[in-house]
Amino acid sequence: EGGALKIVVEGEEKTVNLTRAHMEEDAGKSLHEDFRGQTGIDLNRAGTPLLEIVTEPDMRSADEAVAYAKALHALVRWIDVCDGNMQEGSFRCDANVSVRKPGAELGTRREIKNLNSFKFMQQAIDYEVRWQIEEIEDGRTIQQATVLFDPDTGETRAMRTKEDAADYRYFPDPDLPPLVIAREWVEQVRAGMPELPRQMAERLVRDYGLPEYDATTLTQSPAMAAYFETAAKASGQAKLVSNWIMGEVSRRLNADEGDMAAVPVSAAQLAALIARIADGTISNNAARQVFDALWTGEGSDVDAVIEAKGLKQMNDTGALEKIIDEVMAANADNVAQFRAGKEKAFNALVGQVMKASKGKANPQQVNDVLRQKLQ
Repeated sequence: EGGALKIVVEGEEKTVNLTRAHMEEDAGKSLHEDFRGQTGIDLNRAGTPLLEIVTEPDMRSADEAVAYAKALHALVRWIDVCDGNMQEGSFRCDANVSVRKPGAELGTRREIKNLNSFKFMQQAIDYEVRWQIEEIEDGRTIQQATVLFDPDTGETRAMRTKEDAADYRYFPDPDLPPLVIAREWVEQVRAGMPELPRQMAERLVRDYGLPEYDATTLTQSPAMAAYFETAAKASGQAKLVSNWIMGEVSRRLNADEGDMAAVPVSAAQLAALIARIADGTISNNAARQVFDALWTGEGSDVDAVIEAKGLKQMNDTGALEKIIDEVMAANADNVAQFRAGKEKAFNALVGQVMKASKGKANPQQVNDVLRQKLQ
């Protein structure tokens, strides 16, 4: 009994209090739709351990409910008690939904059962809220019931009416002796617990100066969090590392249906790549080419790939000035337009300089030198 879980919704932290966590075993189920005049019995999940975690009525929107479900999903995967596979039924959500007028008591609830995706959870709660409001405004009353969500229609439908806890027929089992858990064991387990995702996210904000969004995203799995910290410490560029993990690394993993624990570019390689972006050796576009070579196994050493592909940025001011002079001479119309106040002409000239340098010029340096010459 008790406990709480912190969530973040639209940048604001909220605490969701827990009523209890209780253990069950999954039951067999009767199947009627496929058997005419008979009942089928499915015992495939019977006896499977099940942990049900029940919250207090602390959430006030579908967004908050989904944020809580995602936080709990991340937590059980983080401490490795569940693989979190929602499609296979490893993690499911039931949502009790009620509406009320401001200041009134909580309304009669309806329980949406067995939601197996965060998207469906959002849709189901939003629909149920609208439906209940319309029923009340049309003069009807809400009956407590268990409902199912149909993702094809986007609607909920009643499965059965239900009273309160007594309807579950709780009773003591004479074959189960009381289970006494020693306080020493509890403290031993507590002492061995890893840093939890919310705690780590707060530390990433505090120690690395990351935005809350980045910290929450990076702590979705222990593998991603460890990958970030290793690369951030080695490169000294925490925000740049975060951008690459949430961007290029995640995009490629999604495309390959890969796992963060087996990402082909090591944290050390990413750190070396980011260090070369930070010191101006290569541009962001060139960095993507290097990253691609590392990802596909074409190369393993960042500097060797940069050298082999000729991706070093041009940092020779004299050579750059010569290219800019030639571009200005060949694009007199754009020069005149810029001097007449048309900023777009400047971008066109920058593009021509980058093209003439074959992408090797430092974009910031091009901007500075070109603007200086034009003025």
